[in-house]
Amino acid sequence: MKYLHLILRNLMRSRRRTLLTVFSIAVSLFIFSALVSMPTVANRVLADNASSLRIATHNKAGLAYFMPEAYKQQIAAVPHVVAVVAQSWYGGIYHEVNDQFPNLAIDADQVDVMWDDWGISKQSFADFKRIRTACLVGAGTMKRFNLRVGQQIQLKGSVYPFNVTLNIVGAMNDKAPPNFLLFRRDYLKEAAKAFGIPPFVSQFWVRVDRSENLPKVIAAIDAQFANSTAPTRSESEAAFVGSFLQGFRTFFRLAEILGVIVVITIALVAANTAAMSIRERRAEIAVMRSIGFRSSTILALLLGESLLIGLAGGILGCGAAFAVLKAFSIGSPAVGLGNIQMPPMVLAETLVAAALIGLLSAWFPARSAARRNIVDALRLVA
Repeated sequence: MKYLHLILRNLMRSRRRTLLTVFSIAVSLFIFSALVSMPTVANRVLADNASSLRIATHNKAGLAYFMPEAYKQQIAAVPHVVAVVAQSWYGGIYHEVNDQFPNLAIDADQVDVMWDDWGISKQSFADFKRIRTACLVGAGTMKRFNLRVGQQIQLKGSVYPFNVTLNIVGAMNDKAPPNFLLFRRDYLKEAAKAFGIPPFVSQFWVRVDRSENLPKVIAAIDAQFANSTAPTRSESEAAFVGSFLQGFRTFFRLAEILGVIVVITIALVAANTAAMSIRERRAEIAVMRSIGFRSSTILALLLGESLLIGLAGGILGCGAAFAVLKAFSIGSPAVGLGNIQMPPMVLAETLVAAALIGLLSAWFPARSAARRNIVDALRLVA
């Protein structure tokens, strides 16, 4: 601590250089921490669904193809199946085209059995089953549009030639997809029937009794419809969500690589700045050694200065990234992936990177200056 005042005085000798170096490190680590935080969305979603007892059954040809409604009773008869919920995509718009978010119509009879882990209250489940126009809304959508339980909203049909008027009876917690809205499928069927549109099912959600029975139920469902006009593909919820997120993997990987490249680049810039700063102080270092300062002490002082610059930039960059991600709720509301958040691990990695930038950028020029022969150093300056 007795040398801290000396370190701070040296940092303030060239305030412009110090501030510019701190700012450049902060910008690079802001980019790094923001980019590295992106994959946390996929990792969080997969972790939440890892122990799920739900199975997603859809048409083998793809999610855009439908299945007969009669499949529901046949799936329900499969051993170890606890509940079956049919789902139909609506794809409505709240206000403007850019206000899109996933909104789906589901059967109401077993919704409480299927999604008992989504933090929906018993009263909300009861209201959803009782009220024909009821809907359940994810926390992200509630926050995004400042919605509240009891409010009536209208979704404009984009796929269908009609709108639906819904009453919010409950909100879903963080375990549920944050940007989803669920409403009753019988209401959708009635509205579609008035326009001569036949009922359809885009997906079935199946709940099994125990996790060890998941493979058997998946195989039984697909075998049952293998030779039908609409063969199915069933997979666990974790596998279904994982395949859906697969398209984002390349983007996430490129983001991580770009973040590392930015950090390496700024580390080289910081090293050049540190070398210039230490080179300008060769005479001062030689004088300090001549009056009794040891080489190790001088090395520690120079590294301390660079470490403080690196940590200051790291804290500033991390704080800015955390604030931006939280303030703007960066996410994918159109596909319901949720908001990107900065996990504690990314914060720790960024601060470690800041410390390494500070130490490594000054290590070689500081070590060389601290060990240089005093007479040679003074002669070079003179």
